[in-house]
Amino acid sequence: MSGLWMTIQLSVVCILFSLVIGVVGAGMQGAKSAVLRAVVAGYIQFFRNTPPFVQLLFFYFALGQFTPTYSPDGWLEIPIISNVGWAIISLSFFAGAFNVEIFRAGVEAVPKSTQEAAEALGYTRLQIYGHIVFPLALRVSIPALNNNLVNLVKTTTQAFVIAVPELLYQSVTIWNDYPSAQYPMMTFLFFAYLGLVGVVVVGMNKWERTMRIPGYGG
Repeated sequence: MSGLWMTIQLSVVCILFSLVIGVVGAGMQGAKSAVLRAVVAGYIQFFRNTPPFVQLLFFYFALGQFTPTYSPDGWLEIPIISNVGWAIISLSFFAGAFNVEIFRAGVEAVPKSTQEAAEALGYTRLQIYGHIVFPLALRVSIPALNNNLVNLVKTTTQAFVIAVPELLYQSVTIWNDYPSAQYPMMTFLFFAYLGLVGVVVVGMNKWERTMRIPGYGG
């Protein structure tokens, strides 16, 4: 149960951070600065073209060695970013790269005439994006976003490799100590992820129905 709780926490935090990254990144893709657009493009290519498993190892072992440490008792040095922290950072950036592209596609689906009408009314570029373009783009993006967030929840199992005590890690620990528990633990593991993913799918589908505008976005 502690592993299940950790998986839920990891999933929720990573979903929230990846959504923030997606919204900000999609907004930056339309920036006037070529440097800013290039940074976003480089970020997307890096995280889309490398496996999330390798990214976890890179963040934890390669970047982790440069993480500052502190010593609460004067003896033991503890990194300020734990293995759970690195898992959140890595998985959020991984899913966020796909969210940027999902939101970008949604933004491009908003008619140019809508944006031009907002400009004629005196809206600033930021106001147009925040009050008009993004709310409409979100409605178009929800189906693809649903798939990516489901994939993110399933990808949290890879945090096992850096000893994050999530559901898979705790299950393996139990059946290593009690070999006879392999069958019930695998059964529990299967249905636990089925339930977690089901909650995400049902929630996203309900959100999509709530956000639907008749005659817009299908």
